[in-house]
Amino acid sequence: MFVSTIAYQSHYEVRTYEIDSRRRMTIPAMVRLMQEAAMQNVIQLNLSVWDLKPEHISWVLMRKRLNIYRPPKLGQRIQVVTYPAGFERMFTFRDYKVLSEQRELLASSSSTWLLMDTQSRRMAPIPKYIIELEDKMPPPGECLPRPETRLPRFEQATAAKNFEVNWHDLDFNEHLNNTLYIQWLLEPLPEAILENGGLQQLDINYRAECHWQDRVRAEVQPLEKEGMYLHRLVNAKDGKELAVARTRWE
Repeated sequence: MFVSTIAYQSHYEVRTYEIDSRRRMTIPAMVRLMQEAAMQNVIQLNLSVWDLKPEHISWVLMRKRLNIYRPPKLGQRIQVVTYPAGFERMFTFRDYKVLSEQRELLASSSSTWLLMDTQSRRMAPIPKYIIELEDKMPPPGECLPRPETRLPRFEQATAAKNFEVNWHDLDFNEHLNNTLYIQWLLEPLPEAILENGGLQQLDINYRAECHWQDRVRAEVQPLEKEGMYLHRLVNAKDGKELAVARTRWE
């Protein structure tokens, strides 16, 4: 496996507070681990939100596709690798890989980001000094495939669950932590899926920010293909979509 010179790698052992009843690492726990690795990587590269603050720009996660091949189990030692994976117009890409000690690929995730002008709240161009990092990134053939299609339109919820954004749900930007978007999206799934299903793929499109004391409704809709579901989070006050996602289960 090619490892970029600007990649971040960390070793980790799965804890008891990160597992489900089958002693497998939960989806939210895995996503949090990936997010932490990404944060450590941008800190290492001097590209964190704090480094970019004087320029009034900040990273915004737009889309994330997670594939799980074999979920890590309690006590298992794993390695998390993440690296910037290229540019396309105003968008930047980042890959994540979770490996066993034997270098087996347990999970992977591709993600799409943009830079936002924190004053105008609009998309910002990528500075030249960030684009110059492309020479240190893996070649395109070594990067993960990027989602190329739109997610289906959400039509009719068959189950829903309500949440309120609490203070400790916020990240350092004082927005709902993006890992909680995923956690809440999964909650209305059928009990049989939550108890016995195995997630194979999650594809989420983040559409809007969510703030302290916002009331949020998570909705789910089964798709025609067995084991596939469409999800969305909406602001309960105005019905605005905060995120949509699609999952596939075995």
